[in-house]
Amino acid sequence: MASVYYYHCTSLLLRNCPTMKPLLWFFSITLITGCSAPSNKLMLEAKQVQVITNNAPAVINCNWVGEVTGSEGHWYSYLFYPNSVLVRGAVNDIKNNASRLNANTVVLLSPHYFKTSVTFLGTAYQCPAP
Repeated sequence: MASVYYYHCTSLLLRNCPTMKPLLWFFSITLITGCSAPSNKLMLEAKQVQVITNNAPAVINCNWVGEVTGSEGHWYSYLFYPNSVLVRGAVNDIKNNASRLNANTVVLLSPHYFKTSVTFLGTAYQCPAP
């Protein structure tokens, strides 16, 4: 009888193996939780960066400092969180990248939405304080 029990515990179904079920649940929840949090957090120094979509009047007295991108998401992202979370992560990423260039304003060009991720392309400027 012990060999039959051992056979069931080593099968992929694990339905007759009471010691393996808690471990399977623990690792499943850990994997899902770790993969579902957006990877791009806003850096403290990037909080002052503003993102705008209309560039004409806002950047007239600003100095161009570079092109920046911001992305969030992977092939599995849409399974775990909504598009609004992906957009927030992409905005955080573009702000962080602008902050690294000492920019305080980003003018967004056309965003790229994919089913599994969001990518923004923008132009970074250093603008005088209002």
